[in-house]
Amino acid sequence: MGLLLAYSVVGETASLCQIRGSPEFPVLSKEGDVMIGGVFSIHSKITQPSLFFTERPTILKCTGINLREFRFAQTMIFAIQEIDENNDILPNISIGYRIYDNCASTLSSMRAVMALMNGDELTSGNNCSGQSAVHAIIGESESSSTIVLSRTTGPFQIPVISHSATCECLSSRKNYPSFFRTIASDLYQSRALAQLVKHFGWNWVGAVNSDSDYGNNGMAIFLSAAQEEGVCVEYTEKFDRAEPEKLLKVVEVIKKSTARVIVGFLAHVEMNNLLQQLSLHNITGRQFIGVEAWITADSLVTPTSFSVLGGALGFAVQKANISGLEDFLVRDFWETEFQCNETNTETNQKTCRANQDLMELRYNEDDVAELRYSSNIYKAIYAISHSLHSILKCSDGQGCKKTVEVKPWEVVEALKHVNFTIKNGDKVWFDQTGAAVARYEVVNWQRGTDGSVQFKPVGYYDASLPSGKRFVLNTEAIMWPGGTKELPVSVCSESCRPGTHKVLQKGKPVCCFDCIPCPVGEFSNTTDSIDCKKCPEAYWSNQKRDECLPKNIEFLSFTEVMGKILVIFTMFGLLLTLIVAILFLMNKDTPLVKANNSELSFLLLFSLSLCFLCSLTFIGQPTEWSCMLRHTAFGITFVLCISCILGKTIVVLMAFKATLPGSNVMKWFGPAQQRLTVLFFTFIQVIICILWLTINPPFPLKNLKYYMEKIILECALGSPTGFWAVLGYIGLLALLCFFLAFLARKLPDSFNEAKHITFSMLIFCAVWLTFIPAYVSSPGKFTVAVEIFAILASSYGILFCIFAPKCFILVVRPDLNTKKHLMGKTQC
Repeated sequence: MGLLLAYSVVGETASLCQIRGSPEFPVLSKEGDVMIGGVFSIHSKITQPSLFFTERPTILKCTGINLREFRFAQTMIFAIQEIDENNDILPNISIGYRIYDNCASTLSSMRAVMALMNGDELTSGNNCSGQSAVHAIIGESESSSTIVLSRTTGPFQIPVISHSATCECLSSRKNYPSFFRTIASDLYQSRALAQLVKHFGWNWVGAVNSDSDYGNNGMAIFLSAAQEEGVCVEYTEKFDRAEPEKLLKVVEVIKKSTARVIVGFLAHVEMNNLLQQLSLHNITGRQFIGVEAWITADSLVTPTSFSVLGGALGFAVQKANISGLEDFLVRDFWETEFQCNETNTETNQKTCRANQDLMELRYNEDDVAELRYSSNIYKAIYAISHSLHSILKCSDGQGCKKTVEVKPWEVVEALKHVNFTIKNGDKVWFDQTGAAVARYEVVNWQRGTDGSVQFKPVGYYDASLPSGKRFVLNTEAIMWPGGTKELPVSVCSESCRPGTHKVLQKGKPVCCFDCIPCPVGEFSNTTDSIDCKKCPEAYWSNQKRDECLPKNIEFLSFTEVMGKILVIFTMFGLLLTLIVAILFLMNKDTPLVKANNSELSFLLLFSLSLCFLCSLTFIGQPTEWSCMLRHTAFGITFVLCISCILGKTIVVLMAFKATLPGSNVMKWFGPAQQRLTVLFFTFIQVIICILWLTINPPFPLKNLKYYMEKIILECALGSPTGFWAVLGYIGLLALLCFFLAFLARKLPDSFNEAKHITFSMLIFCAVWLTFIPAYVSSPGKFTVAVEIFAILASSYGILFCIFAPKCFILVVRPDLNTKKHLMGKTQC
């Protein structure tokens, strides 16, 4: 390594600056009034010398030409030549250049930067001025080498402008005060990668990065952005180009992974190594997401690479649309700047021999159409030229002041204020971190009609635009791995459909979850719902649990089967009652009808008709009027019915007493008293019902508690006390009637109606005693059905027990319908 050192020679008084060791010579150079240095990886491999520390190390040997890096050097020369021929910038100043090859090694980068600062002269006079041999440096391509370059030149304030070093770490003005770049920081690209992955719904990806400042910093930003976007990373692996063991481990991880998308934050050298191993292990079908460092690298295009990288998507620097550049690269450069023929001088012949392998690239022009970073180098040269133009106080008429000594720190300050437009229309300026604005093309690896691999633009990303317009993609133009148009799927768990919600799998990232159906009465109407929402009170979830439907309203209607059956039994009971009434009316003058108190019998039949009819008020949709009518009608009609039976029972008892000698009881319980008795007992029930309806009447109610999936439309009692008072009063009269009839059961046969009344009251009481628990426990419309059943059963019981024996005699045995028989011993 050449170092310019000042030392005192024994016996001499003068100081001398002299290089210790062999000087480092540039690959390409040209002298000028101002000098610009360049460092590129023209060769991609370096042979490390054997270090025994007993002899001077041998010269480093570089192999493997990197065409893309060589194009960078050519572009630098083209821009300098164009400025020298242009009188608008530095009109009377010539620009020279010194271009070094670092052979993709940080060790070689250090040698190159020392050479750029010192020059290649063995001595530099009687003193060391400290002035650098170049006024600015273009380079390097990789971030790690650029960091070495910038840290070394930083203390001397020599400006460094990189065309492709994107590490966010280089944005620190404190650590790299003289560093600039004509490309954006990875801060934007890493975030854009996360947005790209999120855009296609890939929430389960793998990540591989170079084990370097570029790869580690870029991947760290991507992982943070991916977490914000809800993207999960199955694995994160890294390796260095000099670590084949780690590379094999990365390949094994990729082979076993379930993620179908791989984000590769790699330099093109590492990507080339990974590509070779993936091809060797036949690992295909993965969707690669690439960065600007390799997505358009021609060195990756091989006969087998498309099977691995076909369909890859990534961000690329925009193409270099610079007029005259292509002709210079393929023809003019070789004719003017790199003349290697028999007429060369001895010095040129020496340079040509040292770089003989470069001659192999002379007729190679396949990559020229895809040049991208070249425009960044073009911009960097022009930025330096505009800075020098300002420092040298150049003007159109008088030219530049050659006597002005250009100091590196002045170039640094001038670069901070440059703002110009190059001939293709691109604006050039640096932000506060020394970087350019983030503009990328989104490119897709596709195979052309001729079978060649093409990097087809399918969108762009521009950080200078508003947030909603920065990302534009033409999804239809993308070709996915395998040559298909079907979007690849890369998820840990399939999306949860509406009607389910996500439950995270224990010990796994948030993208891994199970889809659990929503509970009954809850719903989710979005995909990947975190939880289920409860339906409103009057709604219920459907079978798929993806929406809430109004709950079915249930009540006992006339149209359903149960309602129809109850109506039939009601009408049949009413018909039987009418038939009995007609039969009694037709035989009203017969001894049997007269003996059984025809007036109370007709009144009883009338009340039974009302009992049958009142059951119809319990069927149908409850309304305010129907709720009040059903309970009061039921209470009053049944009290009227029981009152008639009670009157008949009392008549039986009184009639027996009247047969005793000297008894005149019937005088006190004649027809008028009988009617008053019925009226009195019924009037009491009417008063109870009026009080109930006045204080707290029954009302229609939507019962949402009994069933979760439906609404029970029912009649609330209003006042339970009123309901049970009505029912209790009926029960009291029934028990009184039963008691009196029971007492009269052994009276002479002519008064055996008491037996029939006893049985009817026994049935009545049994029905209503069983009604109470059935009523309380029956749900919904069955409560109403139980109540109707109790009404019909008790009504039928009274009708059959009291009137069936009499109808039998009237219809089947009319010969028994005589006074003689009634006074005799023959039973009815």
